[in-house]
Amino acid sequence: MAIDTPRPLIGVPEAELEGRRERLLELVRAEGLTGYVLFDESYIRYLTNFWFLSTERPVGFAQSASGDMVVFVPEFEVERVRAETSFAVASYPEYPGTEHPMLLLAGVLDSFGIGGRIGADQDGYPGILGYQGPALSEVASATVAPLSATIEAMMARKSEVEVALIRQSARWCEHAHRLLQDYSWPGATEAEASLRAGHEATLAFLESVGEGYDGQLASADGVQAGYRGQIGRRSSWAHAIAHNIRFEPGDVLVTETSAPVCGYHAELERALIVGPPTDEMRRLFDHAVAAQRVAFDALRPGVTCADVDGAVMRYFEQNDLLSNWRQHTGHAIGLRNHEAPFLDLGDTTTIEPGMVFTIEPGVYDPEIGGFRHSDTVVVTPDGIDILTDYPTDIESLTIPL
Repeated sequence: MAIDTPRPLIGVPEAELEGRRERLLELVRAEGLTGYVLFDESYIRYLTNFWFLSTERPVGFAQSASGDMVVFVPEFEVERVRAETSFAVASYPEYPGTEHPMLLLAGVLDSFGIGGRIGADQDGYPGILGYQGPALSEVASATVAPLSATIEAMMARKSEVEVALIRQSARWCEHAHRLLQDYSWPGATEAEASLRAGHEATLAFLESVGEGYDGQLASADGVQAGYRGQIGRRSSWAHAIAHNIRFEPGDVLVTETSAPVCGYHAELERALIVGPPTDEMRRLFDHAVAAQRVAFDALRPGVTCADVDGAVMRYFEQNDLLSNWRQHTGHAIGLRNHEAPFLDLGDTTTIEPGMVFTIEPGVYDPEIGGFRHSDTVVVTPDGIDILTDYPTDIESLTIPL
């Protein structure tokens, strides 16, 4: 299957990255902050396109109010970072080291004039993979102003470039899903189907975009398709885990796909049925499709996230399906598989053009299985554009015996 992907595939241009950083700096200056520090890899990627493997070793990106930038990395990263970025690079020997990296970071910030009142996504490096360390406010003797909500709001509205990358991701999700469905036959296991589909789709993707593609963190990253254990009655668990289950006639399957393109994700999921569906399967399947259509119709600029989820919940209530409800209608998506805002009764964020969401209300029955289609949509000035394109009818999604 050929996918129309540009060669070479180009990510977010530097001019757009500079614009993002300037927007954040405007807030920093307005708040009287001397600069900001970021530790979250998604935030750093969003503002700089600097990719790194997030481990117990602290990595940070800082920018002074005057615009000077520096990345803070372990020593073994310096050569790569200098080759792949234009930022100043500061380093530390290793973590935990004889002198804690956060103490060294404080000195780096001071040398860039960042002190006193500092903006940050969090007050220090997060405690992942066994990391322990002092707070940024402690080592820098500073007041830390939170910036994560501001950056999340910036990320919520996608640019034309971002939407184009998500659209490309959608194409590869579709390709991987078709392979997954083709390899899912009675007697096969989820590992067999998933690994074959992901392997073939990833190789096709890399061949399409060429050797210059730089959008992967590791050699194993690529296009993925699978079930994550959502097989048979386990498909009624909205989040299951894989057990390498063998597909049997009468199973309901819920798929998932992922295809990061320059870091940006779309999501495509479908409910499949192994063999002819029963009448009750058809009923629940049809309700899942109808609930998703309700969300499509409700999602538009000016309404709130709660309004969209509320419309779906009213459909569930009117059709006596509240006992089959498990999760909210969807979530934003982009550099992360899950982003804010959320299509949930508790999220009153106003929908704006450029926001990208998954739409995935599901209908779940513990005795039969789960039925969930997920599509990725971008909000337009007068409605939505559905970015994923895959059949939703039960005939197309029934696996023959």
